[in-house]
Formats: sequence, structure tokens, C-alpha cells
Amino acid sequence: MNIWVALLAFAFCKFLQQMEASPFSCIPRKTIKYQNDSKEFGKSGFSNFSTLLMNKETDTLFIGAREAVFAVDLNDITREMDSVYWFASEGRRLECIHRGKSTIQCRNYILLLHKINNTTLYVCGTNAFHPACDSMVINNTEMHLEGSDKESRGKCPFDPTLKYSSVFVDGALYSATYNNFLGTEPVIFRGLENHLRTEFKTSWLNEPRFVHMDFIQESRGNTDGDDDKIYVFFTETAIEFEFYEKPLVSRIARVCKGDLGGKRLLQKRWTSFLKASLICSLPESDFHFNIVQDVFLLKTGDWRETIFYGIFMQQWGKLDTTAVCAYSMKTVQDVFSKGKYKGLITMENSHVKWVMYRGEVPVPRPGACINNFARSIGFNSSLDLPDKTLQFVREHPLLHSALHPIGGVPVLLKRGSVYTKIVVDRRIGLDQRTYDVLFLATDNGYLHKAFNCDGNMFIVEELQLFQTPESVQSLKLSAEKGMLYLASSSRVVQVPVAVCSRHQHCLDCILARDPYCAWSQKQSQCVSAVGYTNHSEVLIQNIKSGDISECPEVDRPIQNVIVAAGQSSQLRCSPLSNLASTLWRFNGKRLRAEETKYLLYRQGLLVFNITEADSGRYDCQSVEKVGGRELFTTVESYVLNLWSESLVSLVKGSSEWPQAETAPPSFKSDSRRYRDPAPWGAQNEKILSKIFISLFAFLFFSLLSWNFVKGLACLRTTVQEKAPNTIKLDSLGELPLESEEPSHRKQATLAVNSSSSLMPLVLSSSEGDSRNASASNNAAPVQ
Repeated sequence: MNIWVALLAFAFCKFLQQMEASPFSCIPRKTIKYQNDSKEFGKSGFSNFSTLLMNKETDTLFIGAREAVFAVDLNDITREMDSVYWFASEGRRLECIHRGKSTIQCRNYILLLHKINNTTLYVCGTNAFHPACDSMVINNTEMHLEGSDKESRGKCPFDPTLKYSSVFVDGALYSATYNNFLGTEPVIFRGLENHLRTEFKTSWLNEPRFVHMDFIQESRGNTDGDDDKIYVFFTETAIEFEFYEKPLVSRIARVCKGDLGGKRLLQKRWTSFLKASLICSLPESDFHFNIVQDVFLLKTGDWRETIFYGIFMQQWGKLDTTAVCAYSMKTVQDVFSKGKYKGLITMENSHVKWVMYRGEVPVPRPGACINNFARSIGFNSSLDLPDKTLQFVREHPLLHSALHPIGGVPVLLKRGSVYTKIVVDRRIGLDQRTYDVLFLATDNGYLHKAFNCDGNMFIVEELQLFQTPESVQSLKLSAEKGMLYLASSSRVVQVPVAVCSRHQHCLDCILARDPYCAWSQKQSQCVSAVGYTNHSEVLIQNIKSGDISECPEVDRPIQNVIVAAGQSSQLRCSPLSNLASTLWRFNGKRLRAEETKYLLYRQGLLVFNITEADSGRYDCQSVEKVGGRELFTTVESYVLNLWSESLVSLVKGSSEWPQAETAPPSFKSDSRRYRDPAPWGAQNEKILSKIFISLFAFLFFSLLSWNFVKGLACLRTTVQEKAPNTIKLDSLGELPLESEEPSHRKQATLAVNSSSSLMPLVLSSSEGDSRNASASNNAAPVQ
């Protein structure tokens, strides 16, 4: 059984690898392994560098870790400027441990860092499951805490493992977290001034997992006199669906910045809290990604043009597929200002169900901010709102209308990578087109750079950030400096948005289609195209088409290989990218994989049993599809010669023997001691797959045939012994009509047993009579 499971798993894996036409097979063009050349910050004895805050005015990056806050140079994070340590008191730690938490949990994890001004930060930590906040004062390069150590329920989570989010706006802290030790009271809270919070009702928040919170200044240039908004993104257990398992659903909620709560109802509670579902799915296959992982708001000069990108995963299944969906602010506004509400109705047996509310909606609109219309009818603040409006929004916080992505489908689908964080940078290419470049961090420490061009997603590269796999817990972008800052549990890494020098040739630079890079004909190298103003220097960049016609041809040396007759030779060749394949030509004629003389695989060519007819030129071409067409580029050329004493003497006497990337073969005067340049056994993935699949097919059909023959023989024997009057298998087409004999004597029962092939297919009339008689004898007499 184990071998069958293994073979089936192998065949399934090979099937998945061949799904190149599937949208799930979007793979990075280049993979850059860990090179230990990026700038890193870490400190012995400290961990959980999960909180990052950039101060662009002072070029400082603040790092919140366990029991410490570090300040480093934003240009070079290896340069530490100062640090502050904040430990939980011994009493707090003992109390935490006494209440059942571990010693690791009962520490002070710095989770909130917010800038009040250039000299003051607002800092919050878990403080051994007793959240506390303090102000940190900055004098030049020195920092210190004021020591206020205020209790901060609702601002910072008790448990460092719980998801949370916060934003600091105009002196007020908005936070989304849990309000108690057990983590059972979710809350969206405004602190420091005009305290407000959500209701502790499952219809408001039901086991949420907060991922992001952001501020949109919608009052700017708003003809309706609308208020600024705070948006919250989270996943929660759905209350509107009936299912055997708790279904999760992604939400977007929003509150108004000017909300003051109600006067009689909803006192010290949000009167503007509304939430809607976030949809990210493949409509044609009804495949839903219902768990939001992270969100990034791409803001522009006009808030109406804001686009937010979200990372989504599926709740059920093992497809390890991540989706990225994009949403427009116009759609958000339409849903919250015009969308229908959901309401509870009572069904049979006191069962309740959430359906679209079809009754009368109070005026002003429940959950709406105070705008010009509300003011015109006498409502100047939320304290003036009528009880009917407040009661309605208290009972109907969920909108029936859902938020659908731009285009109705994800902008990116990726199998095999679990994205954890996202930031987006908007770039204008040399073609004057706008490109939104996505930087996506994974749970195993990789960074993907991707962009969408005419509806097609292209992943430029993936970069390995850490030597050992680590999940990226925080990601920040400094577009002005062209830098990314990524934090894991053990360190913080600084990487540039692009390293154009990695592309050594014009062809590779253009095919990378990186909006940050272009090929300089003057400098003959791939250079940064950001801020390009020197129009006297011609730069080549073809992001949309990847056209390489303007690139100069590259002369590659021809490598000579001498092989003894009857031996095999391996010719190495690597495609230019993960998206390319290799094609081999012998004296101009294309070699086919079906030819038994050759073994073609991704990293080279193996020529078997070499004879005089195999001597000649072998060219390896990298084939990459760009814009619907295939580009052929010669990357390696070999001349294969049959070994002879005169040829070896000629080669030994030549000082101009061309050098290959791999070491040239060693020549010996005795042909029996000749060794080929490289072994081939470890390279042959293709032949191994063919062998395994052929073996699987042979074993499967052999077992099927054996079961059929043995089962048929046993069946015939059993039928002949037990039921001489039964219908044989070879006469199933001639079943007697039911009218020939009484129905109670001619019931032919076709019995199929999944675990045995020996079950008789029909029941003879004699057996039927005997069983009926037995049943009659065992029946109780009728009185």
C-alpha cells in the first residue's frame, strides 16, 4: 500500500508541475539565493523585532523588540544610534506566571510605536499580560522613557501572539485588539482623547483577527462635507452563514473620526461603526480566499484615487495558494454610503437568520458620518442623532452589500508561497506608463517583486532574505530612499527595491522588465531608471513587451570538448531564467527529446555512445516567452571532437585553448584512463519521472488485470457451485423477463460488495423460496 501511495503522490506532483497554463503557476523570473550582502540589525539576547516605525524627518528607524526599543540609521540600519530597555517588573511577571502563562509570554513585548512629534514617541508593550504605555522622549540621539507606565487596556494586546493593529491620528490613538486577559473581548478603541469603543456583541465583532488599520482624509475637497475615516481590516467568524464548521470571512469596517458617541443610546460607543465583507475569489471556479492576511493602502494626492491591496488565503484545502486582490476607494464609498443592511429574522423553532433588511431605514442614514445633509436637518454631531437611528445601527452593523475587487478577480495568484506582508510602490516607466510594483514577503523568508501589466502579473524576482527560513513579521517601504525594511523574530534586514547590476547583459536587463532598471548603451550596463533626467544618455527599457531588438549581440566563446569513442559526454547549459527552457541544435538541426541518442534536461545535454557521426557543433539556446512570442538566445556553444592522439597533441601544444565556465576535461595519453568532464547521474530528473510514471502505469494495469481474471474465475466457480439456476456473467444480456414466473419467486438481486469479488450477483429461485420459508417459520403467529 505504501508504494502505491508514494507512486500516486509522485504522479500528482508531476501533474501539478506541468500546470503551466494555470494562473496558479505564476513563478518568479529569477531566484536570488541568500548572499549575506544585505544590511542587517540584530542584537544578542533580544528577539521579536516585530514593530517598525520610520521617522523620515530625522532619518531614523525605530525597532520595537522584546523589552527594548532600538533607534538605527534609516540609511544604514547596522548603525545603532541609541536604545531603551523596558522590562516588566518582577511582581508582574510572577503574577502572570501564577495565572497560567509561560515565562516566555510573561515578558514585555513592544508592539506599538507611534510618532507624536519629532521628539516624542508613544510606546506600548504587553508588560507580562498587563498592557502599559509610556512616552519616549528623544533628544538628538538620546532616548529615555518618561516612566508614566499607564495601564492601557484596549490600546495594546495582553497576549503578544494575538493579531492587532493601530494608527495615531491628530493626538488620538485608534487601536483594534482584545480588551481582557483571556482574549475574549475584541474591541476597536479610541484612546487618549474622546474615548469610544465598539459594543461587546458578536454581531459587531465575532472572534476577529485584526490585520491592518489606516486613516483616509476624506474631508479634503469633499463637496458633501463628509468626515475623515478610520478603516479596519480583519477576519472574523461569520454570523450570516449556516455551516457545519465555523466559516471565516474577511471584513472591512470603518468609523468616523468626528464620532462622539450617542447621547442616550450608544454612550461612549461608536455610532458610525459599519462593516462589510471583502470578496476575493475566482468566480469561474467558485474558489474563495476568505482570510485576509495583510493590507496596504496606496495613497495618492487625491484620496478618491486610493487603491488598497490585500493578501488573502483560503480557509479549507491544502493548496497553499495565496491571492492578492485590489480594491478602489470609489467602491468602498458606494458600499458604505449606499449599500443595503443585513438584519435578523426569526425562523421556525426560534431559529434566527441574517438576511437583507427590507424595511424602512431611518434618517439620517445609520452609520453615516455627519455631513452637510445631516447638518441641514439639524444634526451637527453624533450626540444629536435620534434614538431610532442609533438603535438601528446598534442592531444592524453588518452591510448586505459586499466589496468586490477591481476587475472581479485577483491581480495575483501564487501557489507554493504563503505571503505574510505587502507594500506597494507606484512607478512611472520610461514609456510614461504607471506601474504598481508589489513587494510581497513570505512565511519562509523570501521577498517577491511583482507588477501587473495589461492584466498579466509578472514576478520579476524572488530574494532569499535569511540563511534559514524565517517568517517576515513586518515590512516597511521608504519610496524616497528606495529601501525596504523587513523584520523577523531574530533580525531586521534592509534591502534596496532594485539591484540593477545583477543583470550583466542587455538582454537579461530588458527581459527582467523591472520598472526600476534600464540598459545604458553608453555605460554598457544595467542602471537605475529612477529619477532619469539625462536625456542625452539613451536608456533601453521595454516593460510591456520585453523587446530586445535594440540590444547588441553578445559574442560567446566556443568550447572544445574531446571525447573517446564509445563514451558519453555531458554538455552543460543553464537557461537565462526560471521562465526559460533550453533548446539544443546539432550542426543547426534541432535535437528532439524523443531521440534515444540524447538526454535533454534543464541544465544540459547528455550524448550517449559517441561515434564519429556525433562530432560537430552543439548550440544551446535559452527560450523565453515574452508578450506571446518566443525569444531565442544562444547561451552556450560546444564543438565535440572524437579523441585521437594527434588531436590531443595539438591541444596540449596550443596556448589558446578556450576556457569554459566549468573546468575543461583532463586529457590522458591512454584512452582507457580518459575521464569525461562531469558525471551525469544526479541531473536526470526527466528520465526518472518517465521511469516512475511507466512503472506506475505497468503496475496499475497488471494489478487491474490480475484482479479481473482472478475475480472472474472465483465468481464463476462460486456461481456454479451455489446457484445452478443463476444467470451467468456471459449471459447478462439475456435476463429472463419478470413475467415468465411469479414475481416473488424471480427477484434477481444484483449485489455489489466493495470489499469482495466473491458475492453472487443473483439470487436463485430455490434460495429465495428457502429464505422465505425460514422467515415465515420465525414470524410470530397472528392472533
